[in-house]
Amino acid sequence: MITLTEENYIKTIYHLSTNGEKTVNTNAIAEVMQTKASSVTDMIKKLSEKNYADYKKYQGVTLTEDGRRVAVNIIRKHRLWEVFLVEKLNFSWDEVHEVAEHLEHIKSDKLVDELDAFLEFPTYDPHGDPIPDKEGNFKPLEKIVLAKAEVGATYKCIGVDDTSSNFLKYLDSNKIALGTIMKVLHKEPFDHSVKLALEHAEIVVSYSVAKNLYLKKIEG
Repeated sequence: MITLTEENYIKTIYHLSTNGEKTVNTNAIAEVMQTKASSVTDMIKKLSEKNYADYKKYQGVTLTEDGRRVAVNIIRKHRLWEVFLVEKLNFSWDEVHEVAEHLEHIKSDKLVDELDAFLEFPTYDPHGDPIPDKEGNFKPLEKIVLAKAEVGATYKCIGVDDTSSNFLKYLDSNKIALGTIMKVLHKEPFDHSVKLALEHAEIVVSYSVAKNLYLKKIEG
């Protein structure tokens, strides 16, 4: 039986790696989990004993196939619950992450499958992140961050990297959401800020914003 804490560690390792395969050091995990490196090492040893992780001293940790399966399942539940909260319970996109952090640990596979069907099998969550299907497959998505976008080109906002409440509220205040169309007017060499033409106005966003907005280029 896997515990809630173990699930959180597995999910953290997955997010810090590339699909759970890249080696992650314990200090990085400790920083995300806000705990001591020694505590991380103890937990990773437990995960290794349960065949969820491979740990090599001084090298770091990777997830096993079982560990990746657990991580993807947690991510699927988290993102489905976010869709449910936004579409069915009228939560805003800056409110759902914390609630979904609790709901993602529900163990009923039947509930999650029925939720998926009830929502008509969504492929992306309210922040634009892909939702894996029951087999753990993600639908690929071509995207570029605003910081690397081409001046003069037009894009559609398709996701965010930063899902913090403060960042999402900032986007709301500037009328930027999934589906927002924007044209890149200028990129400032000094501070890497970006001037955008939106439907309602022209605005300038900082580099910290530009590196967290995912876009898809609109051709033509």
